Amino acid sequence: MRRLTLLITAVAFAAISCAGSPSAETLGADLYNVSCARCHGGNLEGGIGPAVDANSNTALALTDEQIANVILVGPGAMPAFGQLSDDQIQSLVDYLRRRHADG
Repeated sequence: MRRLTLLITAVAFAAISCAGSPSAETLGADLYNVSCARCHGGNLEGGIGPAVDANSNTALALTDEQIANVILVGPGAMPAFGQLSDDQIQSLVDYLRRRHADG
């Protein structure tokens, strides 16, 4: 299952990359939708994985560096996303912070 997830993610990243140079805001949203929404929900409400929305005290308590590390190493059942660049990881962190701010 992890190999399939990584394969799907790699293909999706390639498609996003070929689509041109998206803004950091768009990149974060696109990466979330491709890589995270399946488990964490399209509106960050959770599902297979925990919620990462504004109502999640756990997600809000993490620093940006901690969120980036979670994405990078994939704790527990979450797959690691080590194939992401630092910029891609930061765009995901920024996206999550914007979504928290929007409440």
